[in-house]
Amino acid sequence: MKLLICAILAYLIGSFPTAYIVGKVFFHKNIFDYGSGNVGTTNAYRVFGKFAGTVVLVIDILKGTLGALMPVFFNLDRHWILFIGIFAVIGHCFSIFLKFRGGKAVATSAGILLAYNPLLFVICFAFLATIVYTTSMVSVASLTTILFFTIATLFLHDWILTTVAAIITVIIYVRHIPNIKRLLKGKENLVPIGLRYKKQQKEQQK
Repeated sequence: MKLLICAILAYLIGSFPTAYIVGKVFFHKNIFDYGSGNVGTTNAYRVFGKFAGTVVLVIDILKGTLGALMPVFFNLDRHWILFIGIFAVIGHCFSIFLKFRGGKAVATSAGILLAYNPLLFVICFAFLATIVYTTSMVSVASLTTILFFTIATLFLHDWILTTVAAIITVIIYVRHIPNIKRLLKGKENLVPIGLRYKKQQKEQQK
């Protein structure tokens, strides 16, 4: 019963539509109608700017962290953090408050890792940030980071972490199918930060 309650609460926490609310309350915009139409951190950066995008990023990470920590609040085994955290990710992707639409799960998935192992979270975040800065493409950074992280967990000999990482990898890759198609065509959107974006801006000014 406790696990069921934890799962439901994690789903509801994950369902909190951060980017949608930020857009409606502070910008009077429906984020679904702008940019890529996605209700996630990357599109929030494009549509609302760096500050609002960062706010969305932090809250979406904390959704995963709070959702994953439900077992701790109910005095259950710590390893349940990972499995319950998946429900927060599902909530983010299929929010009950947005008619089961949602984001692409990267930030909320990172929040699970923050709850389970803060050091690994910092390492992965630094890895992701480096790729974003180099490529100016969050999709490339997200897909690369989650794949390498899942492979790396094999060397940690934590089968629960590896299993959950593999499940989340599948979810993230499925949610990024449109991005993967654009990448293959060389038409992926850039975020307004990083080396590639700066290079593109200079070329357009010539």
